[in-house]
Amino acid sequence: MCSQEGIQKKFSYDAPQDVEKNFPIANQGSYWREMYCCKNCGHFLESFDGNQNKLYSEEYVSSTYQDLIGIKKAFDRINNLSPSESDNIGRVKYIDEFCKEYWKSNASTSINLLDVGAGLGVFPFQMKKIGWECTAIDMDDRLVEHHRGVVGIKSFCGDLRQNSSLGLYNLITFNKVLEHIDNPVEVLAYAGQLLSDNGLIYVELPDGEAAANEGKNREEFFIGHIHVFSFSSFALLVQKSGYQLICCERIREPSTKYTLRGFMRKYSE
Repeated sequence: MCSQEGIQKKFSYDAPQDVEKNFPIANQGSYWREMYCCKNCGHFLESFDGNQNKLYSEEYVSSTYQDLIGIKKAFDRINNLSPSESDNIGRVKYIDEFCKEYWKSNASTSINLLDVGAGLGVFPFQMKKIGWECTAIDMDDRLVEHHRGVVGIKSFCGDLRQNSSLGLYNLITFNKVLEHIDNPVEVLAYAGQLLSDNGLIYVELPDGEAAANEGKNREEFFIGHIHVFSFSSFALLVQKSGYQLICCERIREPSTKYTLRGFMRKYSE
């Protein structure tokens, strides 16, 4: 992320981790995957000899949830977790409180959000329950069908950069999404075109800097995490994407995930 020399191999994997065993992409020929780390900014990069293009548009949902019934079961299970078990309950509370405080001087601000890579839709579902107007976008059409039918929100299928029907939003959220994208700077920068005046972008990313202390088998380093961030590389991502970082913090969630999270805004004219 810092564009400096000094990257070194940190972890190697010669067999799929448990979570990967049902992914066709992880079971084609000999398996070899590596994580490299930048000595300057602490950013991790994945090296994997396999085409991951279909992982989140097809394979992930088929392998993890099977079908719409499986998606609904997982959705219900997560929504029924207690606050001490749920990452999402803390996320909803944090985002809602931060945004309402940030916008308190502008009573006319309507609160609507676009959740990019919405997955099961548990986040927009809970935000909708507390009064937010929510829209989702995801790469898998089965998840989009689930959003529309079960979550009860507007949802689009495809790449954020290739959808002309999205409109403008007060808040755009990327919850554990940008680590799966080859060029997260490009995607994050594009989101600014969909941001209304005084709007915010919220990003959550896996914290490789903290996770590495517990070894290579942490969830933060699972297949498909092309980028795993440090505190420094989070800030560099924001800067390179053309935003002003308002706040950034590292947390350990109830699921035990190490996470970096923060808000950003476009620079004032």
